[in-house]
Formats: sequence, structure tokens, C-alpha cells
Amino acid sequence: MQSAGKSLKEALLCAQGENRLTVGVYESAKIMTEDPDSVSFCVLATDEEFERDIALQIHFTLIQSFCFDNDIGIVRVSDTQRLAEIVAGKSMQLEDAHCVLITNPSDGSWEDPALEKLQMFCEESRRLNDWVPEISLPGR
Repeated sequence: MQSAGKSLKEALLCAQGENRLTVGVYESAKIMTEDPDSVSFCVLATDEEFERDIALQIHFTLIQSFCFDNDIGIVRVSDTQRLAEIVAGKSMQLEDAHCVLITNPSDGSWEDPALEKLQMFCEESRRLNDWVPEISLPGR
């Protein structure tokens, strides 16, 4: 679904501008443990490294379970490099863009139409028993 990919990119850029992104599997797990109510959306990215890394696969399973238990929207993308480019920009190299969390603003007030669309997309996917839908990020 192309519009979901566009919404994801918009939501990531909006959250990045407001300093509401957490990038990295371990960093994300820490936020989920310490302040689970602050998490509003989760993006998991797979690549060849994911296919070979059993520990990473286990982390993904635990993160997915956490998201389901806490009613947090979650999607999967298959282009870790593209996700890293969006959340870090071309200037910065990210070692671990396998997991990206979008957290809620600290002041509690927010209206992000792109994130709303993503949440609706995830709800619709769950109704169709697609628990972690895969979406494609738009190109540059």
C-alpha cells in the first residue's frame, strides 16, 4: 500500500523534527520497559542481516508481542537502508535501524494526521489477520 508508506515517511519525519524517535533495537526495548505508555508506533525493518541474526529475530518477536499487548501500531519494512536514510539523513550512518519507535509528545498534545492514517491501516490489517503488515517506503 503506497499511501501507508507515504504516511509512514511523513510520521517519521514529523516525529524526528519533534525529537520523538527512538532508533535501535536495544534503545527501543529500554523505552518499552521504562515507559511503555510513551510509545505510539513501532517500525521493524528486515534485511539480510535480520535473516542471519537469531538474536535479532528473538528481539523482533519480543517487540511485536509488547506492541500487541499494549495496543501499539506496528509495521514492517523490508528496506533497512531506506529507513535509516529517513530517520538519520544521508550525513549520518546508523548501525541499527532495525527498530524505530515513535513516542508521544511530552506535553500530551498532538495531532499527526500521518500517524492517524497508520494507526487506522494497522487496525484494518489486524482485522484481516495481518498482525505486522509490511509496507514499502517511498523512494527519495
